[in-house]
Amino acid sequence: MRDYGAAFGIGFVAGLRSMTACAALTFAAAEQRTRGTVIPSGPGARGLATAAALAEMAGDKMPFAPDRRTPPSFAARLVIGAVGGWVLAGPRASPEAGALAGVAGAVAGTLLGRAARGPDSRTLPGRATGFAEDAAAVTLAVAVVASAERRRRD
Repeated sequence: MRDYGAAFGIGFVAGLRSMTACAALTFAAAEQRTRGTVIPSGPGARGLATAAALAEMAGDKMPFAPDRRTPPSFAARLVIGAVGGWVLAGPRASPEAGALAGVAGAVAGTLLGRAARGPDSRTLPGRATGFAEDAAAVTLAVAVVASAERRRRD
């Protein structure tokens, strides 16, 4: 089960904040904690992904922000969870099962994050919950990257 913890975790992060998961994956790749070299890991990629994550956090508090459960948003979270799960599944784990764990994490993060947020995220309490969700997503992303095993690159 340990081999799939990071895979599920990055999916859960994608469900909370999709761009935070993308940023976390670039940092994981830079630390050689991902399977293969499909995730960009250079300083430019890390900077761009981090800027996108910060923009998503700011945009999430805007009155026009879409619900994360709309089909395009939900689908994007599932794809990010699948790719993240694939690359973060442990070295002895099946990458396909890692992708499924990432999708399961994305579903859980999307639905639980939305439920915790409440019906109106445009109110002051809703925004406060949004900031707490931002902090939880970043904290979990850091923990997921730290827990992923390093890989040898030949």
